[in-house]
Amino acid sequence: MLGKTDPQGNFFDSYIEECYLPKEHELLEMQEKVDFSFIEKETGSLYAKEKGRTSYPPEVMFKILFLEFYYNLSDVEVVKQLKFNVLFRYFVGLKAKEPIPDDTSLVVFRKRLGEERFERIFDEFVKQCEEKGLLEGKLKAIDATHIIADVAIPNTVNLLKEGRKRILRQLQKEKKELDESLKRYLPEDEPPQKSTKEKLAKELALSKELIEEVQGKYSSKVERITGLLEQVVDPTGERKLVSFVDPDARFGRKSKDKKFAGYKAHVVEDESQIVTSAETLPGNENEGSEANLESMLQKEDKKELKTEAVVCDALYDSLSNRLSIEKRKKKHYIPEKRKKKRLNDFIYSEKEDKLICPKGYSSVGKTRQEDGYLYYFSSDSCRSCDRRKECSLNKDRARIYVGDSHLLYIKADSEEKRKALKKRKRIEAKFGEAKRHHQMARARYRGRWRVAIQVFMTFIVMNLKRMVKLLKTKKTVAKLAFSSG
Repeated sequence: MLGKTDPQGNFFDSYIEECYLPKEHELLEMQEKVDFSFIEKETGSLYAKEKGRTSYPPEVMFKILFLEFYYNLSDVEVVKQLKFNVLFRYFVGLKAKEPIPDDTSLVVFRKRLGEERFERIFDEFVKQCEEKGLLEGKLKAIDATHIIADVAIPNTVNLLKEGRKRILRQLQKEKKELDESLKRYLPEDEPPQKSTKEKLAKELALSKELIEEVQGKYSSKVERITGLLEQVVDPTGERKLVSFVDPDARFGRKSKDKKFAGYKAHVVEDESQIVTSAETLPGNENEGSEANLESMLQKEDKKELKTEAVVCDALYDSLSNRLSIEKRKKKHYIPEKRKKKRLNDFIYSEKEDKLICPKGYSSVGKTRQEDGYLYYFSSDSCRSCDRRKECSLNKDRARIYVGDSHLLYIKADSEEKRKALKKRKRIEAKFGEAKRHHQMARARYRGRWRVAIQVFMTFIVMNLKRMVKLLKTKKTVAKLAFSSG
């Protein structure tokens, strides 16, 4: 049954709060300026209205979880703090004599809400920022950062052994006793083995045989583990499965030379440094793909958040991404992956739709190619030009191919683009803050939906900290304006 907070105060609690609460604290400012009351309405349908044991109020549970991410605590540690920390109890709304939930209640609470409700809660806080006039609404930066999975990464030999062991363990649980024909697939109890060609070939053969033996014959749980093992024995591509402990984690790259195993937090940040949308991707996903950029833009559309321009790094460089932003009547500032040295010598005149060469001659026409235009210059001008060799003339005139994506790129105002790309670096600072101060460098949980909850909670905490700071600045500016007036 849904529990509710008791608004009625008492003398004892008031005395403790007056004596032991700090005079100033960011959490106290949040308590005053942020509306948490919608949590009950958002989660009310998950609880029985009349029957069953009374739950802890959802707002209290959410605030406890909030404190975890604010102070980088575990479920166990935050519960310990609630026993004696007056600030913690005041913030979550627990009176001195009220019982404290145990750490397992927090696990159940996260699972009960799930990824979708945490996103809706995140969106509600963004809405509050908008209603308070804190969003700039001029420039949005889109980028992603990696999150390392909370697993040890076994080599392929040990991963194959672990897969067989899990299948047979599940069969034993369901059948009570394992068939003699299947016992030969049980790996020996021994320390993790180094991978050699001989051992790998042996483990692959045994794993393939076991898959053929059990596939389609047992429960859905056995089928799920068998499907994961199939990913490891699949000879058609690189190993995708990182670990059976966290089957959603994937191998990805931080850079050309650096690899990682885990997930990516893909976010949109307003110029005010408030994160307005977030999504969690497997580590092997390209955040700059058309589908992933479109997904983030749709999230912004759904919230009806306005912006004049979108800035991204070169990973998002594609015609489809530029068109996706343009169809929303927004400017795009995306650098190109590859610099087009020859093209950079020419200036594009959007008004005349012409290219102007370094000597000042304008193109005289263009022809449509498959995915761009071929601009050509006057043969009279080119024949007498002293830059004929640099232009690599085709017969008697210069012909310059400009792809559709590059055409959209050069149409963007170069000075505005430079300023936008400079501001884009703030999102990298935001990721640094999330990792240094809120432990987002490594996954707290296992499984993509659980890591998604970590991402939403991390940026909820950071957004509310930013909200309080911006409101304080706004108030100071208003005071100064009033006193000077």
